[in-house]
Amino acid sequence: MGGLAILLLVFSVACSNGSKEAEGTKTNTPAENNNQTLIIYNGQHKEASKALEKAFTEKTGIKVESREGSSNELAHQIVEEGGKSPADIIYTEETTPLIMLKEKGLLEKASDAALANIQKQYADPDGQWLPVVARSRVVVYNPSMVKESDLPKSLYDFLKPEWKNKFAFVPTSGAFQQQLSAMIKLEGRDKAKAYLEGLKKYGKVYKGNKDVLNAVEKGEIGIGFINNYYWDKLAKEKGAGNLHSKLYFFGTNDIGDMLSFSGAAILKSSQHKEAAQKFMEFMTSKEGQQIVTDLSAQYPVNPNVTNKNLKPFSELKPPAGTMDLGEYGDGKEANKLLEEVGLL
Repeated sequence: MGGLAILLLVFSVACSNGSKEAEGTKTNTPAENNNQTLIIYNGQHKEASKALEKAFTEKTGIKVESREGSSNELAHQIVEEGGKSPADIIYTEETTPLIMLKEKGLLEKASDAALANIQKQYADPDGQWLPVVARSRVVVYNPSMVKESDLPKSLYDFLKPEWKNKFAFVPTSGAFQQQLSAMIKLEGRDKAKAYLEGLKKYGKVYKGNKDVLNAVEKGEIGIGFINNYYWDKLAKEKGAGNLHSKLYFFGTNDIGDMLSFSGAAILKSSQHKEAAQKFMEFMTSKEGQQIVTDLSAQYPVNPNVTNKNLKPFSELKPPAGTMDLGEYGDGKEANKLLEEVGLL
């Protein structure tokens, strides 16, 4: 082969490789993806998850098999399975299990396209897990029993004689326990224990967040501590004007307005990384985020998506320092305190 021909061949190959690099992940047609099946370990709300998976399959042709369980159980299952895990993605109710999996070196970095879809301050600094939706701790109250102007400016201010038997809480709730873990981290164990003792002394224990909301709605009790989506879903169903309760936000960066996030990550052991990246990009896209926020009444993390039925995300004033709870993220210390105080 002549020198000119060799140069032309080398140039052609180089151009071809450069073109592939510029394109990034290849986008197959739905027909080309028919034989692919993603396995997702899912600890999130089933209705919204199923709708998201269905829309993704219709758009890409990639099938999705979802295996449900609690987020912590699924994360520990992945640790046990190690490199042989069949899961491609884990989708969790909170970010703590994802932080644990990252620390064990089991996660893959998300694509730049997925990272570009979200508010990065809520994502893993290394891009190994992404937030999907957020929810806020709130106070729900019955305005026929309690005036909004009488509600305090801090969650801790409920621990006073004037509020005795006027508020309900759920110590077995995962969100309650995560909030308690944040208290331990931010305020110390002694203050967190005093908080629990105050709740036990002045509040009423309920079995579930829906039970609390129903009790406030019926006027059985004036105030309850829940996550926003319980009330927001009911308001969407019946109309906010038809409810007997309202939401109250402290608006003071108080622990009572704590945000927590559902999140997702690709496993390093995934056999379908390209398809998994596509799913992550879809779930953080405008289309995917709209599906999840509309059905779950949780806040989207894509800044271009809104939910007109929720208080604007930009108006929330949560406390700082609660994204990564560090050594308290597994909830063990919170459970110890609950047991010591007699609430578990």
